[in-house]
Amino acid sequence: MAAMPALRARPWRRLCKPPTPRPRRYSQRSLPAWFVRGGTSNGLVIRREHLPPQELWPTVLPAAMGAPDPQFGRQLDGMGSGVSSTSKVVVLAPPSASHADADVAFTFVQVGIRDGALDLAGNCGNMSSVAGPAAWDLGMIPPGRRVVEEDEQGGKWAVVRVFNTNTSKVVVSRFKVEGEPLAYAPDGDYAMDGVPGTNSAITLSFVDPAGAKTGRALPTGNAVDELALPDGSTVAASLVDVGNPGVFVSTHSLGLDAASLTPASVEANPALKARLEHIRRAGASRMGLDPDTASVPKVVLVFPAGAAPAGVDVRCLAMSMGQAHRAMPLTLALCLGASTHLPGTLAAELLAARGGAGREGTVTIGHPSGRLDVGTEMRDGRIGAARLVRTARVLMKGEVFY
Repeated sequence: MAAMPALRARPWRRLCKPPTPRPRRYSQRSLPAWFVRGGTSNGLVIRREHLPPQELWPTVLPAAMGAPDPQFGRQLDGMGSGVSSTSKVVVLAPPSASHADADVAFTFVQVGIRDGALDLAGNCGNMSSVAGPAAWDLGMIPPGRRVVEEDEQGGKWAVVRVFNTNTSKVVVSRFKVEGEPLAYAPDGDYAMDGVPGTNSAITLSFVDPAGAKTGRALPTGNAVDELALPDGSTVAASLVDVGNPGVFVSTHSLGLDAASLTPASVEANPALKARLEHIRRAGASRMGLDPDTASVPKVVLVFPAGAAPAGVDVRCLAMSMGQAHRAMPLTLALCLGASTHLPGTLAAELLAARGGAGREGTVTIGHPSGRLDVGTEMRDGRIGAARLVRTARVLMKGEVFY
């Protein structure tokens, strides 16, 4: 029998693909943080004193949240989860001397998932619900400033004035407290669409919310503007700045079937997403805002209540950081609700077509995860305050590594 030919030895390196190069990490550092749910968002809560100077935040905060993640967009190496509503940071600090009427200062940071960019241009209403309870439990509010109200059943409710540095506006937070010493009590029977189970209600009153970024509720002075798009077409939009700026567009004007409109259908339509981004950028320019700032303004599709559950006044679908939102950014809900009180806006016309709001001063907004109520207090023809109810829960306390 002929001898078998000898096998040639093959270097191991030729049999295996070389590993994909990864950024080298020399060491891990950590800082104290909480991980919380605020409304339909999740994020970190960090005290300002535990962070480095703000010019170094772009190094620390993206790493903590698992960004940038340009290839996968999942943020598996940090606290985020690949969607804009869970890539957020709340920074708490004592109020400055110029805002001594506030109990705590709150800075909201949106962390870009794929690019890791930090966006501080606007506030987040959902995460605003966390600021008051967290500041209270962290001992950031001196005993002499603590305000506690008692309801008819003997329950105790803390009242905290939160100064939002992003918008230079005050949000009054009212939440349940129990125990000795008094601490935030998340247990309750308030159900919020988009979140399983029930919790205690947190009432947020946005004081004088109009003109947060532009100085006016209607930045152009018009209830409706015609926006010119790159393809030569135009689209009618209501440009409103209450809480945060929004560009509101009717589904009818875009030829969309509102009955089949869902976040998934929008995500599956790149041409529609591109068109909505063109609308957002055109609206930003008309409002005097930087169109390259992805978080402000946001674009919102509005349409009639139609076959929505009884009590819904207007329905919407919002885009946030280039993604179709699965619920509704709270400050945009505030903006939409308030705009129904501004004659001639697209939202006001939708409401008028169905006979007005179901309750005086309150509008019920339908969104992909359910519904929410926005109360608006008008004073001498201007928006004096807007109110919403959220819930919140601390999910973890400890250290976050970056």
